[in-house]
Amino acid sequence: MARCEVCGNDYGMSFEVHAQGAVHVFDCFSCAIHRMAPICEHCRVQVIGQGVEADGHWYCGAHCARAEGKAGIVDKV
Repeated sequence: MARCEVCGNDYGMSFEVHAQGAVHVFDCFSCAIHRMAPICEHCRVQVIGQGVEADGHWYCGAHCARAEGKAGIVDKV
């Protein structure tokens, strides 16, 4: 068993996420999202889907990126 780094639950079905050279341990996807998901720099929502990265900044979508002055950003539909 391994202990979740977010909630501290010691759970037999915990899992690891390997990202940017670090290993993270979680007991559920919601804890993984809480720790790993970037936050939109305009509306402050956690970016769980595709999101938009512009000039090193994360946004939940093109609308928020444009609201922050990023030009030429469009959502893919």
